[in-house]
Amino acid sequence: MRKNKLFSPKLTKKEMNEFEIHVKHNMKRAYFTALGFVGSHDSAVDLSQEAFVRAYKNYKKFDNSKKFFTWYYKILKNLCLNFIRDSKKTEKKEFLLPVDDFLSPENPEIGYERKEIQKEVQEALFKLSDEDREIIILKEFQEISYKEIANLLEIPIGTVMSKLFYARKKLAKSLQGVLR
Repeated sequence: MRKNKLFSPKLTKKEMNEFEIHVKHNMKRAYFTALGFVGSHDSAVDLSQEAFVRAYKNYKKFDNSKKFFTWYYKILKNLCLNFIRDSKKTEKKEFLLPVDDFLSPENPEIGYERKEIQKEVQEALFKLSDEDREIIILKEFQEISYKEIANLLEIPIGTVMSKLFYARKKLAKSLQGVLR
């Protein structure tokens, strides 16, 4: 019987347990991070899972004195950017909650208005450059601290603040007149 090469790294029981804990702790965050990059539910699921597979294969290289998500994020980000580069087709962007979640049977007018605002916000987010969208997603949607963003992106905290300021400004400009 041949060994499955997909899961061939020889991790100890302890390492396998640690990895499993990391995966459970970061699954949702990984999915939403990928979703922010690619804008498609199905692609985000596939990419976040593929990133966990690659992280597993390279877990021996992980430095336990560092945060797992910081290490994992680099793998995920590269997969997402490669996916975007390789995917020339335009996909439906689904970064925010499905619009049906906003529909209110009690007040359909409010539900419709929320649906339209959500659509405008989604479009504005995906008009931003990958770099601007990434920093907004990390801070505003993932609620990651400036320090952790600086670690993830390997840039100084001051640069994070500056990039975030200008990205927010671009987003606000494109949403002018949409939000009151």
